[in-house]
Amino acid sequence: MDFVYSDGGRAAAGYKGTAGDCGARAMAIALGLDYKTVYKELAQANAEHGRAKSARNGMNKDIYSEVLKRHGWGWKPAPKFAGRKARCSDMPAGAVIAKQAHHFVAVIDGVAHDIWDCTHKMVYGYWARG
Repeated sequence: MDFVYSDGGRAAAGYKGTAGDCGARAMAIALGLDYKTVYKELAQANAEHGRAKSARNGMNKDIYSEVLKRHGWGWKPAPKFAGRKARCSDMPAGAVIAKQAHHFVAVIDGVAHDIWDCTHKMVYGYWARG
């Protein structure tokens, strides 16, 4: 199994419809935090950098990284392979957040946890605890 459907608690928190909130979903799943709490923290970080106070329409990688650093998470480059790009299944054991093109996804023990199967997309790098 490469993919598990999870909205990170978005629907349970009362959010409806669709949104570009992959950063909030991934962070809630990987860090085991409440979606609404994560969403508010990311929205506030956006506002502090002169952006809209929202986490609904995507996150800048640097701002996202700054928030994750507060939680003890750091950026790591994707593993290198001869002849192919890294994928979610190549991520290390445990929970990480993988950075893909225009997308963040929680990956737990090599399995993507998201609202859609993004396992075909290459991984540029990831955030992990420590």
